[in-house]
Amino acid sequence: YLFLYFQVLKAFDYSSPWKGQQQMYKLDIGWPKIPDYFTGQTFCVAVDSLHGLVYVGQRGENVPKVLVFSEEGYFLYSWNNTVEMPHGIFVWNTATDSSVWITDVGTGKYGHTVKQYSPSGKLMQILGTPGNAGSSLIPLQFDQPAEIFVEESGDIYVVDGDGGMNNRLLKLSDDYKEIWLTGTNGTGIGQFKIPHSVTVDPFGRVWVADRDNRRIQVFDKMTGEWLGSWSSCFSEDGPYSVRFTADYKYLIVAQLNINRLAILAAPLVGSIGDCVMVNTVQLADETKPHLVDVDMKSGAVYVAEIGAQQVQKYVPL
Repeated sequence: YLFLYFQVLKAFDYSSPWKGQQQMYKLDIGWPKIPDYFTGQTFCVAVDSLHGLVYVGQRGENVPKVLVFSEEGYFLYSWNNTVEMPHGIFVWNTATDSSVWITDVGTGKYGHTVKQYSPSGKLMQILGTPGNAGSSLIPLQFDQPAEIFVEESGDIYVVDGDGGMNNRLLKLSDDYKEIWLTGTNGTGIGQFKIPHSVTVDPFGRVWVADRDNRRIQVFDKMTGEWLGSWSSCFSEDGPYSVRFTADYKYLIVAQLNINRLAILAAPLVGSIGDCVMVNTVQLADETKPHLVDVDMKSGAVYVAEIGAQQVQKYVPL
C-alpha cells in the first residue's frame, strides 16, 4: 500500500521547475470522466480543437482501436474498422470538413499504411499498399509509418520509420503526389534512426523527432532542405514526439524512457540555434509517454501513455 501511495504522490508531483521557473502545466485529474474506456495500450492522441473532440488510438486484442472523447472528458463513441496497429493519429480540419488520419504499423492485411477516416470511422483514403512493407525507393510504399501531419492546405508530411526499413520524411501534395522526400538510415545530417513524430510551424519549418539519434531535426517545408538540429536536450533520452504549444512559443516533447515531458523554447524565425529546455513535467514511473497532441484553442496538452495505458490531459497554468 505504501508503494502505491508514493506512486500516487509522484503522479501528482508537478513541481519540477527548470532553472527556477514556475511550473507551466497541471494535471486535469477529471479527464477523462471514466478511465475504464481505455482497455488497450494507448499509443496516440489527436485533438480536434474546432469541434472539441479528442481521438485516442489504442492497441490490443478485441479492443476498439479508436476512442472518441469530448474535451471535457466524456466518452462519446468508438470505432474499429480497418485499423490494425495505430501508431500516430492526426485530425485535419478544413473550412467545411474534418477527417482523421492514422498511421498503421500492423503486419497484417491493413498494416504499413496511412489512412484517412471520417470522424465516425468511415475509411476514405489509403496511402501505401495494405499488408506490404515498403522499400525506400517507392514514395508511397511505407514500412511502419510513424506519424503524419497535414497542413490546412492539404499538404501532408509523413515520417516513415517506426523501426522498419525506411527512415525518411516525405511531403505529399493534397492529391497524394510526392513533393519531396528526404532521409536514409544513419546518423549524419538529414539521416534518421526512427523518425517518430513530425509537426510544422507557421514559419515554414518541419520539425522531426529523430528518436534513436536523440535529436530533433528541422527542414524547410518548401524544399526539404536541412536547416539544423537539436541534440543537447536529449542526453538522457531521445524525443518521441514534437508538438507546438498553441502560441508556438514552445515545443512539447515526450521522453518515454524517463517518463518526462520536456518543454523547449521555439525559435521564432531565422537560425534554429540549439535547444533550450524551459521546463519539464515529470510523470509517474512506468507511465511511458509515447505521443502527445495540443489543443490549439485551449492550449491543453494530451499525453498518450503506453505504460499507464491511459491518456492524460495537462492544462496550462
